[in-house]
Amino acid sequence: MPSFLHFGDDDFLRCRFAVSPLWETQEAVRTLKRPDRHGYHVPWLRRIRTAADGLDLTPLWLLMPRRGHAPDWLGPPPTGPAATFEEEIAAVRAADPERAREDTARSLACTPGAPESSYGRAWLADPVRMVRDLADALEEAWRVLVEPDWPMLRALLEADVAFHSRRLAEVGLGGLLPEIHRRCGWHATTLAVESQVEHERHLGGQGLVLMPSVFVWPDVVSGFDPPWQPALVYPARGIGGLWAEPAERTPEALVRLLGRNRAAVLAALDEPATTTALAHRLRLAASSVSAHLAVLRDADLLTARRYGHQVWYERTPLGMALASGG
Repeated sequence: MPSFLHFGDDDFLRCRFAVSPLWETQEAVRTLKRPDRHGYHVPWLRRIRTAADGLDLTPLWLLMPRRGHAPDWLGPPPTGPAATFEEEIAAVRAADPERAREDTARSLACTPGAPESSYGRAWLADPVRMVRDLADALEEAWRVLVEPDWPMLRALLEADVAFHSRRLAEVGLGGLLPEIHRRCGWHATTLAVESQVEHERHLGGQGLVLMPSVFVWPDVVSGFDPPWQPALVYPARGIGGLWAEPAERTPEALVRLLGRNRAAVLAALDEPATTTALAHRLRLAASSVSAHLAVLRDADLLTARRYGHQVWYERTPLGMALASGG
């Protein structure tokens, strides 16, 4: 089912990347209900099963039709590149109740019987309470499902943004968008996306928010109706090894050559990462990771690039060959 996003001249100047913990929370909830999404996330699913069983996710699932509209007010595109969950959930709580009611009614209509369900009737009758209750449900889901792993998830998402920002500089927007996902196609000034929902929008000078997501795989999501800025949500790079234990990612030959922790640092850099992100991922002290990075860089196995206040490390061709056994 195709969606079309039409670009005008001003839209090319207003495209940006963003990372959204609120969006990841919604997609984590959706993933629990979608077996076709479980492939990369089985270790996570096993670990959070007991905690997830203690959540009442039925109200959120009711507004997540497999095909059809999900309420934009529950997961609007972030206003900045790195909004916190607290900032985003505050915006949800501040939603206009009547506009949220209309958006929710449109979503309920996509699921047979949902408008007449107990939740549907209560929400449409009291949208103020609906906004409060659904925001509470999202916040509880965040605390249980996503927040414990957010430093690692955020590092992966930020690495994706760093990679695609470089690709944007190299090939331009028309070259980048088809690379982001195989379901994306660029024709003249129109982005065509094969998605679950048919959608067409002229960006009208607002540009496009590009959001990598850990949990949206294998889907790609486009849309958001006015007044929200249009967005494209796509699977982040590197999710295949996200939940693997450090020992599972590190070849034994590399361990014998470099030592276990230093080998783990090199093996973990499938995607560029910062010292802090690697420390979270490998469960090592940041000072220890920093020392290993310095040694690997001196050996020409890594390069370092500064982006704003952060330093990102990535493997050199020699480092890639060594980490892969080549």
